[in-house]
Amino acid sequence: MAVTTHVHWDHIGGHRYFDNIAVHELEQDWLSVQFPIPLQVVKNNLTKYPCDFPAGFDIDTYRVFQGIPQRILRDGDWLDLGNRKIQVVHTPGHSPGHCCFYEPERHYLFSGDLIYKGCLYAFYPTTDPQLFYHSVKRVQKYKISRILPGHHQLSIPVSLIDEIEAGFAQIERNGKLKQGNGLFDFGDFQLQI
Repeated sequence: MAVTTHVHWDHIGGHRYFDNIAVHELEQDWLSVQFPIPLQVVKNNLTKYPCDFPAGFDIDTYRVFQGIPQRILRDGDWLDLGNRKIQVVHTPGHSPGHCCFYEPERHYLFSGDLIYKGCLYAFYPTTDPQLFYHSVKRVQKYKISRILPGHHQLSIPVSLIDEIEAGFAQIERNGKLKQGNGLFDFGDFQLQI
């Protein structure tokens, strides 16, 4: 099963290799009906920076994956992996159906695009900076021993959650927690609002 943190092109490219796909209910149509961002905008994002694309990749024939999910996820659902159980934590903001996955036995948080070192994005039309901030505050309440992010490096401190929350709080205090207010640099991470 491919369990989807969110239905963005850079997270669903390998879904075609799976017969069983799980996605949050708010992004079910993004996968099966129509992705909400125009294809040319996606292609522009893919080619914005130099990248070592796989052999045979052709930007002209590239299409965002479309498929029918076999499982619809909701906040609080459980994924049974045999001897491991993972809880679905709905964390909207980066996208409406963004989810993190929490493993209570190990205290692992699979954070997708909610927490990582690098630029966190809340400027697309389908993003919501206020919800993003709320979702960061929500995961602060979990006992977490390790974060497994969706981008960049895997070795990140759990304290990054508090640092990102503090960054959002500062932006909010300054009245800037609205789309279109630009890029805010906090060292190990940036927030593009």
